[in-house]
Amino acid sequence: MTSGQAPAAGLSVGPVAARKGVYWQTALTLTVLGAAGWLAGRHWPVLETGVRRLAVADQGWLLAAAAAACVTWPCAALAQQGSVLRPLPTGRLVAAQFAASAANQVLPAGLGAGAVTLRFLMRCGLPAGRAATAVGAKATAGGVARAALVAVLAAACPGAPRIPHGWNGGTAGACAALGACVLAAGLLRPRCRRIVAGVTADIRAVHARPRRAAALWGGSAAFAALHACVLIAVTRAVALPLPAARVALLYLAASSAAALLPTPGGLGPLDAALAFALATAGAPASAAASAVLGYRLLTVWLPLLPGLLVLGVLVRRGAL
Repeated sequence: MTSGQAPAAGLSVGPVAARKGVYWQTALTLTVLGAAGWLAGRHWPVLETGVRRLAVADQGWLLAAAAAACVTWPCAALAQQGSVLRPLPTGRLVAAQFAASAANQVLPAGLGAGAVTLRFLMRCGLPAGRAATAVGAKATAGGVARAALVAVLAAACPGAPRIPHGWNGGTAGACAALGACVLAAGLLRPRCRRIVAGVTADIRAVHARPRRAAALWGGSAAFAALHACVLIAVTRAVALPLPAARVALLYLAASSAAALLPTPGGLGPLDAALAFALATAGAPASAAASAVLGYRLLTVWLPLLPGLLVLGVLVRRGAL
């Protein structure tokens, strides 16, 4: 009788812990959004000037920014296809990535996009573990590609901040040692060993096919680069006097920093980080506000309603 009751007790703890995690994450999200609203109210004259400047911006550059934003979803689909061996339906895959981007604006810390993509892959016939590995592989490739682009642009831009010399030695060694300890501790548990072995096998199988590996890494790098191109085009539209490479570097660095705070779509932290980065690089405050507003308009607000509609259609058709 005791053995039959043990699983029920274990199951009752899981949902409670999950609810606590959701509560804390929601509280943090609301706190960050409240702080963003307070900052927006305090700097409302600058924002109002930025809106007016965006209204009379160069339409050609805004169209170029919109075109770059539209190509980001096929790039995301390409990267997701590269994370699995099974061919995925191209049209539905792009639609799912478009819907995932909309869901990502509703739930914090990328949970919306991850949940939509995971459900789509499982509907395509992938087991839950393999689908989760594919989502994680795409996210990891995106982070590594973003870091590589930051390193390249930092080396190419004169006057850009450099990594301290001591970091490559002691700090990097300490991080590597810590990661090795965590990995070793996980491998001591049989269940963890099985999970790691399965994930490793899936990743090796993907990279054993050059076309899949090229799709994964190329799509991830193109996705980040195109988002930077959207911001570059918007800065050109509002006549912001900054070099394109510097704007791309500022975007990649600011978006990486904003990802540390779990707000829906980076709302609040990304806007503040982008505006601050552009202003510190020499852009007028009103021009920086216009650039951030234009970038957000093209990548978040205009696609939001169509993305949610596509999400509903995919759910009704059983694709999610």
